Parts: sequence; C-alpha cells; structure tokens
Amino acid sequence: QVQLVESGGGLVQAGASLRLSCVAPKLTFSNYAMGWFRQAPGKERVFVAAISWSGSSTSYVNSVKGRFTISRDNAARTVYLQMNSLKPEDTAVYYCAADFRPDAQAMGIMALAGVDYWGQGTLVTVSS
Repeated sequence: QVQLVESGGGLVQAGASLRLSCVAPKLTFSNYAMGWFRQAPGKERVFVAAISWSGSSTSYVNSVKGRFTISRDNAARTVYLQMNSLKPEDTAVYYCAADFRPDAQAMGIMALAGVDYWGQGTLVTVSS
C-alpha cells in the first residue's frame, strides 16, 4: 500500500520559516510529479506547489511565489516544501500529493482531480 508521510508542521510566528517533508517509501517515486496542497479551516483544499519528476520544472500558486520553494530527492523518495516569510493566511493543513499523469510528470503541474495518492496532512499554524 502506497503511503505518503508528511512531517515538519508546527506553530510559528509570522515571518518565520518551516520546512515540510514528505517521504514515500513504497512509491516508484521518480515516476510521479509531486506536490503540496493545503486546506484552511472551513475552506476547500487548494494547490500550493508542484515539481516534475526530474525536479527541473516547478509551479506555485501566486500567493506563495517568492516565499515557498519545492524540491525533491528521488533517491530518498522525499519531497520538500521550504516555507519562508510565513503569514497568518498560510495557516492550513498541508497535504503531500503524487500525480502519475505524463504532463504532470514532465511539467510539474498538478490539480486536485489528477492526484493519485495523498498524505495524511501536517498542520501549519502561523500566529500574528
């Protein structure tokens, strides 16, 4: 059974940094685009960032561009989300996601409907 396991969430003050990690030990990792989505309280789950299988292409939601960086280590089957200059509006449960679609793999573009596997989520709380 494929599992994606996130870690790294927590409670921080505005302006701080966090790094989320997601390991997928049973996934043929390099065959998947990997990404992060988030769900704030009372809101829908939305896309945050994605990365192609090779790591050469990335995409971000506009609200995190310049502050968040997605990266991956295929040998370690791990994807990371470095989050800098955190804001209270970044507060959410962050979910790791894997997408097998060829265009996602190549271009690092993901959408909710295309996700094949989800992690259990890790909570990020940013206080003002």
